[in-house]
Amino acid sequence: MRELCMSFTWLLIISIVVEVQSANTYEANAYVNLSYYSLQLNSTVVKYCECGLYGVNSPMLRAQGIVSIPKSPNLQGCDPNTNFSSTVKPWIALIERGNCTFSDKILLAAKQGASAVVIYNAPSSYGNRTIPMVHYGTKDTVAIMIGNLKGTEIVQLIRNNIQVMMVIEVGRKHGSWINHYSIFFVSVSFFIVTAATVGYFIFYSARRWRQTRAQNRKQKELKAEAKTAINRLQVRSIKQGDKVLGPDGDSCAVCIEPYKQNDVVRILTCKLMKKNLTQVWL
Repeated sequence: MRELCMSFTWLLIISIVVEVQSANTYEANAYVNLSYYSLQLNSTVVKYCECGLYGVNSPMLRAQGIVSIPKSPNLQGCDPNTNFSSTVKPWIALIERGNCTFSDKILLAAKQGASAVVIYNAPSSYGNRTIPMVHYGTKDTVAIMIGNLKGTEIVQLIRNNIQVMMVIEVGRKHGSWINHYSIFFVSVSFFIVTAATVGYFIFYSARRWRQTRAQNRKQKELKAEAKTAINRLQVRSIKQGDKVLGPDGDSCAVCIEPYKQNDVVRILTCKLMKKNLTQVWL
């Protein structure tokens, strides 16, 4: 029982710590506004969607600039010597996910003067999903993630020598997955510990009840057997001339007093005892 109480206490402490740490943690969607000039349409194309997700360590700020991609065989931006297609300020780096950490990608672009970093998901593993990026040490650089389809679309425009302007704005905010997980964890843990405690209490109480009942039944049986045995003992009075009244006579085994005439005694298998003392003693 003590171990269960200690376990329950520790679970509560852990849940409180998790709640405190995640109380101020929330996710925010990002509105992505794209605009570029289309020669085919002979007009400016504007596309707007709430398709981005701010990184966990990113400031929730607005950013804008010309989109620039790495000038390398791949677009992952993991090589420290990677340059970008355009560094006319303000500019936003568009980098593919993979091969190095989010922090490495963001720091590389920020070092070259990017006002924000957009990381789009790799096609093979994650597709068009967005996840909360963790990127420690990136300071005040705005960083968001977009899906693979949107990222690939922008890359194709840039590779076709089309200048793409991007505006990033803060979208809807919602609770972090950490909060949901902590609530689930605390709920499940509380249910398990409570069920175990109640189950153990029921088992312990039932065992104690059985033991007490068996002990009471045994005592009643012993009492009944003792009463029956006492009733079967022969009772008689000491008379003049009995051997116990002589100089070599015995004394009562209970009160250690010599027998006297007219004493009522019970005859035990070992020796005589006074009846009134024998009744209490037995």
